[in-house]
Amino acid sequence: MRLLVVAVGQRVPDWAQVAWDDYAKRFPPELKLELKAVKTEPRASKTLQSLLAAERERIEAAIPRGARVVALDERGTALTTMALAGKLKEWQLENDAVALVIGGPDGLDPGFRQAAHERVRLSDLTLPHAMVRVLLAEQLYRAWSINAGHPYHRE
Repeated sequence: MRLLVVAVGQRVPDWAQVAWDDYAKRFPPELKLELKAVKTEPRASKTLQSLLAAERERIEAAIPRGARVVALDERGTALTTMALAGKLKEWQLENDAVALVIGGPDGLDPGFRQAAHERVRLSDLTLPHAMVRVLLAEQLYRAWSINAGHPYHRE
């Protein structure tokens, strides 16, 4: 199975890239974690609606056909780590690919959010996008470790 993180925004600090790479390499061959960075739409004299629509087109182009789409959304369902492990197990049984989508500075197009198979929230806090990438990678790894009986997660 492929876990594809589609993230609007191309530049992240070095520390975030190092952390992402560290978690991504920990996944087993049968569960690949990949990142697809999508260009942020330039802000110059455009409406919010047109910005989000342009980013939506890029996001949709990055998502493999037939993938389950999970939008990260501040209004989405809050999950515990154990609940995420349960979701990951479900996704592995039902899908070849899951695309977890992180919106840009202005979020995700409302229509895209509504069309997603699921909407989840990582935190009640507002987090910088680089931090969200790292947090998501770590939590997906933690969820895998729980399901695999690996000692990384302790209760």
